[in-house]
Amino acid sequence: MTSRTRRSLFFVVAFLVVCGAAGAFLDRNVGAQSSNDQSTLRDSLKQFTNVYSVVEQNYAEPMTKDLVDTAVYDGAIPDMLHVLDPHSNFYDPKAFAEMREEESGKYYGVGMQIMQQNDKIVVVNPFEGTPSFKAGIRPGDVIVAVNGKAINGTGPDGKPAKEATTLDVANMLKGPKGTPVDITISREGTPQPLVFHLIRAEIPRASVDLAYDIQPGVGYIHIKDFAEEETGQEVAAALQQMGPIHGLIIDLRGNPGGLLSEAVSVSGDFLEKGQVIVSQRGRAFPPITYRATRGEQGRAYPIVVLVNRGTASAAEIVSGALQDHDRALIAGETTFGKGLVQTVYPLSDSTALALTTYHYYTPSGRLIQRNYTGVSMYDYFFNTSDRPHSDANREVKLTDSGRPVYGGGGISPDAHIDAPKSNHFQDVLMEQYAFFNFADHYLVNHTVTKDFKVDDSVIKDFEAFLTSKQIPWTTEDISGARDWIDMSIKSELFTSIFGEQAGLKVRAAWDPMIAKSISLLPQAEALKATAQKIIAMKADAATPGNAH
Repeated sequence: MTSRTRRSLFFVVAFLVVCGAAGAFLDRNVGAQSSNDQSTLRDSLKQFTNVYSVVEQNYAEPMTKDLVDTAVYDGAIPDMLHVLDPHSNFYDPKAFAEMREEESGKYYGVGMQIMQQNDKIVVVNPFEGTPSFKAGIRPGDVIVAVNGKAINGTGPDGKPAKEATTLDVANMLKGPKGTPVDITISREGTPQPLVFHLIRAEIPRASVDLAYDIQPGVGYIHIKDFAEEETGQEVAAALQQMGPIHGLIIDLRGNPGGLLSEAVSVSGDFLEKGQVIVSQRGRAFPPITYRATRGEQGRAYPIVVLVNRGTASAAEIVSGALQDHDRALIAGETTFGKGLVQTVYPLSDSTALALTTYHYYTPSGRLIQRNYTGVSMYDYFFNTSDRPHSDANREVKLTDSGRPVYGGGGISPDAHIDAPKSNHFQDVLMEQYAFFNFADHYLVNHTVTKDFKVDDSVIKDFEAFLTSKQIPWTTEDISGARDWIDMSIKSELFTSIFGEQAGLKVRAAWDPMIAKSISLLPQAEALKATAQKIIAMKADAATPGNAH
């Protein structure tokens, strides 16, 4: 057995021993681990080392370091954890470093999102206020070199470049704060490459990507995740900047969750001081209850929280807390259903274990976790057919005012709103990045101002562009989705010229789910008022001497 494979074997065994030892330690809180359990653990470790030894000695291919690392990091450890539940996970050194960077909410670089189109690395969006945005880099620009090193295709020196992935280029663009980086760009309509001399800076990763008065007196805030440690501060700042409003839409669609602390912070901005937000219960630790510490601070306006099947974890904590306390009307689709809480345990070699240690419960006592027994990892995350379409067989709890709410399968909305359905033609346009690429093409010979409207001449240009890219279309295809096409073209053009928020505002103004949510604000106001009356009546009846 080579030294490399011995080291990997040692790491795996050490990992299992640590898990077993941690289990034995934790079991002392709920009862000592039996000698039979310890014996079973030793037998399991012996069986694993035997299997590993046979593989190392007899596998058809040499057990190189890459193959061993793949077997260990991508196979043995993750598969063991996924047998337990879908969310316990192992982070190799690279993944662990990325996770810590995401949680900090910042990194150092030039501030742009990139993607790969065929053999090109294309700028999707320069983040507003960052070096790339200030320098004038635009969506659709193709990165051909970084610091003179060619990226795919042919470099500026005419020599072929080694193929690079988006991750390779992203790592080249990152670097210490204050250091220079030269980016060579190819732009449609510009005959010669453009060279941008940028200085790397701290790039914040905002959780709130859009917050504004979507209508007079109606605020709208989109929280894309709870992945960084300043989400609560961002939400508070966005609310303060809106000024006086008489209704609020909180959009949590597609929000995958993130940090529990930030979900608690955001929830606490809309609840009364002392109200329960969420509780954690696990086998090995005492239960923990989180409460609102600040209170809603005069924010008495009605709230509609917009959710869908991609709303998960920390976003479900917020939705569940506001629903259970009758503080907001939940609208949209039933949420994902993730009620498992992971604790991250750093291990050796800059790796980490995210182990499920708690279940979380909403204030009414609902467990939001969806059933995953006998479900494949793919079906659990991507197949919606196993998600509850009826509340008939789910656990029933009551909100503060006595309304029934349901657990065991995500947050059920108070008002169901169907997401817009796309047709085949729309799907093709999205798959081909038609609007993104058209915006880059259109801006070569056109100027776009803030009063821009998509008229028939713009549509004729779009049709000609589709034909040039060999994307099939018919007049019926265009007319049948004209409203959506107009919005998509304008959104991409505004993103290119005025920045990401301008493009997002175009989409929000069109979005039928947001429009329906705004129309539900009177219903949310009635819900809040009725709940307050019922709660007051219950409190009065419970006061000695007031029984009737």
